[in-house]
Order: sequence, then C-alpha cells, then structure tokens
Amino acid sequence: MTATTDPATRSGATQGDLWSEHVDAWVEGMERYMQPTFAAGLDALGVAAGTRLLDVGCGAGLALSLAAERGAEVTGLDAAPAMVAHARRRIPGAGIEQGDLEDLPFADAGFDVVTGFNSFQYAATPAAALTEARRVLRPGGRLLAAVWSPPEMCGLAGYLKAVGSHLPAPPPGAPGPFALSADGALAGLLASAGLQPETTADVVSTFTWADDAEATRAMLSAGPAVRATRAAGDAAVAASVLAAIAPYRTATGGYVIDNAFRFTIATR
Repeated sequence: MTATTDPATRSGATQGDLWSEHVDAWVEGMERYMQPTFAAGLDALGVAAGTRLLDVGCGAGLALSLAAERGAEVTGLDAAPAMVAHARRRIPGAGIEQGDLEDLPFADAGFDVVTGFNSFQYAATPAAALTEARRVLRPGGRLLAAVWSPPEMCGLAGYLKAVGSHLPAPPPGAPGPFALSADGALAGLLASAGLQPETTADVVSTFTWADDAEATRAMLSAGPAVRATRAAGDAAVAASVLAAIAPYRTATGGYVIDNAFRFTIATR
C-alpha cells in the first residue's frame, strides 16, 4: 500500500457518505442501465477465466458480478460502506474492501486488469488514483478508465446541470463532470500516470423510467444529487431534474434517455 496523497485531501470519506445514502435506489434505477458499458469494457479487456481483476470504485458490484460470471478472480474497492456491503452480498466470497482510490490496500503488481467505471474522476486527484492503479497492475497488465462521453452524446447532461445548479459554485478552474470527455483528454491523463493508452470507445446506455416518481427516485440516488438535496431539499432538486429531462418524456408519462459513456484502455 502506498499513500500517494495527504489523507486530509482525499475524497473517499466524502464520496463514501454521499454514495451510501440511497444504494437500493441506485441499484434499481441507475446501475443496471450501465451494463452495456460494463460488458463492452470487459469484452475489450478480454476478461476470462483466471483473469485477476480489480474494480476500483466498484459501487454495488454489477461490473464485478459480470466479470465473475466470465470466470475472473474478482476483487473490488469502494469508498461507500453501504455499496461495499451490497457488493459483498452480490458476490459471496469475493474480496471487496472499503477504501480510497488514492491509497489502495493491495500489493504491487497483483492484478492482470484494473477497471474504474466512472470512478477515477471522483478522486480528489485523479492522476494520483491512476498512479495507484498502475502500481497494483502487473507489467503488461491493462487498465480501463470510463467517464461520461462528450455532452452532446449524453441525454443526461441536462440532469447533471440541474443537480449542479443547487450546489455551491466550484472554485475557478475546477474540473466539471465532462472534464475528461473531450477527445484525447482521458488518454492524456492515463499517459501522465505512466500508462500506454491503446483504444477508446463510446458505449450507449438507455435509461428508462416508468413515471416521474421512478425517475426522480433513480436520479436523486447518485452522490452529487444527494449532496444537492442536502443543500436544497428533495422537492427542489426533483423539480429541476424533471424539467431537465422533460424532452425525453414519452406519451405514456415515462422516460427513455440514451446516454453514452467513454472508456479508454491502457497498458502498464
């Protein structure tokens, strides 16, 4: 284990608290729609029987579960205790730890593959988190980092903006949710951590909710939305996000929203 940043500046405690609040709503209303991205990433990595895989920011464990079904030897880490508990129930016997991306509790070169599906960008210092991920990869091992695709490819971009409108203004120059979405941005960050970028792909996930209640329960379960509701209240944030997704409302009162996620794979 190598502590790469001062514990006082890490994001694990804050993110762990936010993402623990509505785990069941997240699993039912958001996580399951990420399966196409998880599956495409595992395919691109060639995850198969015997692959030693670590998923950092594993959340409730869906990606880990899919990898385990392929025969991989899976390990996970997440900052949120409630997410860790759910992942442990989902994959009995797997080594799933609570911890911080910037201080991984694993030995050097212990994994063939490290994945981070929408996790590295939540680290206080993404470059430090990637450096830690590189440390635990074996030479020649492969890392996948996934983020949001550019906003024009994301039907949920308005949702992010609506949530952000209830949060304090970020410091000047602070990265936004699409900071790593531009062409080459994610690959550049991986290269800065000593990794060799190989390939980048975008995968579309389709989010479907039957009505306003189902949509708001799902969307208010994410960590940033929890932070917003603590500041402004559930009703205000719910009204904002429903207004943001109104263009995707169906004739029956539900919602169908296509949203793309981008991953880059790199080799140590």
